[in-house]
Formats: sequence, C-alpha cells, structure tokens
Amino acid sequence: MTAIIDYGVGNLFSLKCSFLAIGEEVSVTSDADEIRNADRIVLPGVGAFEDAAKKLENSGLGTVIKEQVSLSKPLLGICLGMQLLFEKSYEYGEHDGLGLIPGVIRPLSDIVPQDLKIPHMGWNSLSFGEKKHPLFKYTNENDFVYFVHSYYAAECENYVIASTDYGAYFTASAANGSVLGCQFHPEKSGDVGLNILRAFCEMKEGKIC
Repeated sequence: MTAIIDYGVGNLFSLKCSFLAIGEEVSVTSDADEIRNADRIVLPGVGAFEDAAKKLENSGLGTVIKEQVSLSKPLLGICLGMQLLFEKSYEYGEHDGLGLIPGVIRPLSDIVPQDLKIPHMGWNSLSFGEKKHPLFKYTNENDFVYFVHSYYAAECENYVIASTDYGAYFTASAANGSVLGCQFHPEKSGDVGLNILRAFCEMKEGKIC
C-alpha cells in the first residue's frame, strides 16, 4: 500500500487516481500510524516552500517521514514535495528542508535565459545520463513529462538521476538511497508518468530494485 501524505498542500485527487489507475492500493492520509504501516510514501506539494515546511513541522509529519526513511522505506517527493527533501530553499528568504538529499533549492530564473517564462510550465524531455535509475525502468530517454515550477534543485550533482533542458539543464529528478524526488508531475504526465509511478510501486523497503 502507498500512503500519500496529506498535510494541506498538494493535488491529492489526481495523484490518488493515478495510483488507482495502475492497480495500486493507496491511501491519502495524515495519520502517522497509517503512514508507518504503508509500504511506501509519497510527499506531494504545490505552493510556497516556507508554508509547506512549517505545515510538515507543526503536524509532526516531517518527523514521521524521517523516521520511515531511516528504515529505508521508499519515499517519493513530487514538485514542491521533492524540493522539501533537500537541505534548504532560497525561496523568498532561507528556509530549512528535511535534509534527506544533499543540495539546495534556488530560483530557476538564475539559470534560464531571460526570454523564457517563469514559472516553467509545460512538457520537457528527460535525460538519464550513463546509467538509468530503477525509477525510470519503464521510461525511455527523451520521454516527455509535465513541469510547473519556478525553483529547482541545485548543488546536488551526485544525486541527479534525470535532467531536462529549459534554456539550461537542471535537475528533473534526484535520489539518495530510498529517497526519490521528481520535480515534474507524474500524475499529469500521461502514460509516461504512470510508468514512473509503476516503477516506484515495485520498490521495496530496504531495497531499490
């Protein structure tokens, strides 16, 4: 069973529907015990980093996430949920993240040409480099996925498992052990996104296969 964490931030309905579409048992929950009993965890998120980080902290769910990661339970952060996995964000100030993937979150406007619109909204292709991560076992080089964001994960080169090009190359996906993140929205990315979620659901506690 996959637990989608409900902390007041995220497009939970479409994400839940995507898991159901691939035949995965799924629960949208803020209950700590239900999260602990799940086989894997999804951390969604849209909106402002500071607000989302405070909601995780105040609810105690941030502590539950770290506890479960310490047991090597697979965790997938999506969009803002991925950004929260990093050490800190420079979105309107400086704010601490969960610190589960080394690196920081910086404005996309720092690296893309000025004639490109921010936020970055639309379809971009994925590039995997020399070795494809198991999260993309059903995904092909240059498959397209859907992005909506104004910030990106930086200073994390050793943890990047997919990148994309929007006037400049940046992190599309990152991983640190059982902790995984997608800057794009798999639940909005058609069959390609469903295949990514399918690969995630095949991951077991203590083993990424």
